[in-house]
Amino acid sequence: MARRARSKAVARRGMMLVLSSPSGAGKTTLSRMLLTEEHNIALSISVTTRARRPGEVHGRHYHFVDRKKFDQMAKAGELLEYAEVFGNFYGTPKQPVEKALKHGRDVLFDVDWQGTKQLRKHARADLVSVFILPPSSGELARRLHTRAQDDKKVIRARMAKAADEMSHWAEYDYVVVNRDLDRAFNDVRAILHAERLKRERQPGFDAFVRGLQKNI
Repeated sequence: MARRARSKAVARRGMMLVLSSPSGAGKTTLSRMLLTEEHNIALSISVTTRARRPGEVHGRHYHFVDRKKFDQMAKAGELLEYAEVFGNFYGTPKQPVEKALKHGRDVLFDVDWQGTKQLRKHARADLVSVFILPPSSGELARRLHTRAQDDKKVIRARMAKAADEMSHWAEYDYVVVNRDLDRAFNDVRAILHAERLKRERQPGFDAFVRGLQKNI
């Protein structure tokens, strides 16, 4: 009986955890580590108009759509946020996110500052935002060249864009400098754990405390 009451008391609403960074600063790697090590959190699967890269699976990495379909979704209000990045469009489907939050499941977002701004506008109470910074511009360039996913022209464009992206760091709730991957991961994980414990995310404690008072 006590176990059933305890379970009901700690029921909570999920949160939207956003990780943003310039390309190459580590947000995608940190996101993957978080999804591997943490339970009760799922990655928001974005829709995008960009071409599928080798090894990417439709519905697991992204929902790949053409520009016409993307525009239809945006016009119908089916996206929580959307933005153009390097000539391609990305967006977050609304329905699966709202369903997850309602059932106490956290949703992880790998989006840029434009997407974060839109999410903040529409769902501030559910949003926790973290900006990941590289330790130096030299290290950022090295990481972009090492991963070898883009050609030199795209890498130059990403480096040029990085300064503008980093200018938005103060708009985020938390900032983590990715000098060491394990340490950065522990910092992000600590943020997640602390935010899960916030009173406003745990409406079940309302009934729990009333029960305690009643039995005193």
